[in-house]
Amino acid sequence: MKATYQKYILDFKKPSGTSRGVLTQKETWFLVLEKEGKKGVGECGILRGLSCDDRPDYEAKLQWVCANIHLGEKTLWEALIEFPSIQFGVEMAFLSLASSNPFLLFPSEFTLGQKSISINGLIWMDDAPNMKLQIEQKLEEGFGCLKLKIGAIDFDKELELIHYIRQNFTPEQIEIRVDANGAFSNTNALDKLNKLSDYQLHSIEQPIAKNNTDTMAVLCKSSKIDIALDEELIGVFLYQEKEELLLKIKPKYIILKPSFVGGFRGTNEWISIAEKQHIKWWITSALESNIGLNAIAQFAFLKQNLMPQGLGTGSLYTNNFDCPLEVKMGKLFYNSELNWDVKLDQFLM
Repeated sequence: MKATYQKYILDFKKPSGTSRGVLTQKETWFLVLEKEGKKGVGECGILRGLSCDDRPDYEAKLQWVCANIHLGEKTLWEALIEFPSIQFGVEMAFLSLASSNPFLLFPSEFTLGQKSISINGLIWMDDAPNMKLQIEQKLEEGFGCLKLKIGAIDFDKELELIHYIRQNFTPEQIEIRVDANGAFSNTNALDKLNKLSDYQLHSIEQPIAKNNTDTMAVLCKSSKIDIALDEELIGVFLYQEKEELLLKIKPKYIILKPSFVGGFRGTNEWISIAEKQHIKWWITSALESNIGLNAIAQFAFLKQNLMPQGLGTGSLYTNNFDCPLEVKMGKLFYNSELNWDVKLDQFLM
């Protein structure tokens, strides 16, 4: 078996804002396996400044994987504990190689086009008028669940945007999730959560920065809005550490990005721990290309979680790969009549 890797830079169609700054590009790496004339591909995607494996030795670790591909998927995965995005890429690549179709990793009613996945419509941070335009567009597109990135513009303006949705739609009509990406301070978080609670929100992701577990535990106990942990899970590798983290903070939800939590195995482990503690969860992409998004969507469908998942990121880039994934009326479909872009074949060859 031969393994190679290649770096690929995804370009955003328009700058996309979060409380950590504005994204214009996304760096990803493709791991390509070849055996007896067949090829498989996995995506190793990192977010600079956020992924725990955003390290100077990242490319060296990819080189090590390629040199040691003979060790097999399970042994490699275990050796890559501190590189969750590469764990994900390795799992994907081996599944892809073993499949008759390199992009059909988890056959199901979803990949047959018979069933869909409910997803949220993502509203990026921008100035208030442009965020309002995004909201109107997502509502016109038929989304029943909106996720607003908050924490970068004036808080009162963010409340006005949420109020605009609630003036026109009840919680039964439109579910609103907000994601602060850790933007609130430890001292003002509860006050802001109380103000947000007037608008009957579904949940808030990561109101304060990770590694403030004492404060986060207090917020989860005191907040009128259900809290979901996201960044808090990054870099927590051991089963016991995961268990202890959730036992201490007691969130209502956790959000699982396979590229951040060790691929499919890591995601399944978090789900197992969460469900034992009666904590709910959903799965999201971490801005992967359509190659990674395709794998995550197929995996997510098998979990049969009926909550809207965070898988609507396929149209963000100018140089993404055309694929069978389609978003219609707030749902993600797999249109098996659509083919992967021929440029992808050239890229893999």
